[in-house]
Amino acid sequence: MGFFDKIKAGLKKTRDSISNQITSMLHAFTKIDEDLFEELEELLVMADVGINTATRICDTLRARVKERGVTDPNQIMDLLREVVTEMIDGDNALHLDTQPSVILVIGVNGVGKTTTIGKIASRLKKEGKSVILGAADTFRAAAIEQLEVWAERAGVPIIKHAEGADPAAVVFDTISAAKARHTDVVICDTAGRLHNKKNLMDELSKISRIIDKGLPGCSKEVLLVLDATTGQNAVNQAREFKEAAGLTGIVLTKLDGTAKGGVVLAIREDLGLPVKFIGVGEQVDDLQPFDAADFARALFERPEQS
Repeated sequence: MGFFDKIKAGLKKTRDSISNQITSMLHAFTKIDEDLFEELEELLVMADVGINTATRICDTLRARVKERGVTDPNQIMDLLREVVTEMIDGDNALHLDTQPSVILVIGVNGVGKTTTIGKIASRLKKEGKSVILGAADTFRAAAIEQLEVWAERAGVPIIKHAEGADPAAVVFDTISAAKARHTDVVICDTAGRLHNKKNLMDELSKISRIIDKGLPGCSKEVLLVLDATTGQNAVNQAREFKEAAGLTGIVLTKLDGTAKGGVVLAIREDLGLPVKFIGVGEQVDDLQPFDAADFARALFERPEQS
């Protein structure tokens, strides 16, 4: 299965929900008027795009329809795809320009954080980069063992301490090992507890200081893993973590299991955070780099194009 086909298949539930409803709605109109835009906005909100984002999409569409003199409702879907592509496009690449570079991965329990780390490690290794994992989520039962399984699958080394150890100490040792072995990328699993924001902020600040001291000027990505099936709750989580953690990007998992893929638009628009990867299945290569044009094309494809 090709790159686009994976994304298209992974977004099937969302596409079936959004595109089919929008297409049916457009077929009910013989002209483009305010009623059409109001119905479209409502459908977008129902697809977890978020109120602010849905309003902006429709405002942009109104302006574009007027500017281009579009009168046929059937042309709205192509314009919608165009507007959404522009809206979610941005700097979606990982920036790993130093040796070593660091990726900190954050996320609450159950979002697929450990799996995501394993898949990113596997992807980077296939690209010819050397990778080392740091098991710095030391408080969650079985987190270290789960990461060990993924390290083995990806064929990369792992640095770990005992459960309950100081996460910053694990990060320090991982960085030291990476420098000694001339490793390209350090990926650190970190705790993602939201029940006490101050503790979370303190822990992440301590880890950041360790990295800045051990690897001054290194490339650093701070990725938050979110479960797409939680819809707008994922946006709220991202808002909390953005405040606490200095995020550089989002990894959105479980898109294949939900009709709430529209949440990508809300994260990009409401929070200004780029989506770096999307998870569209269980296999190692089902974590795909995010591509705005492919995503919009897969999401807003008319049924006859499928």
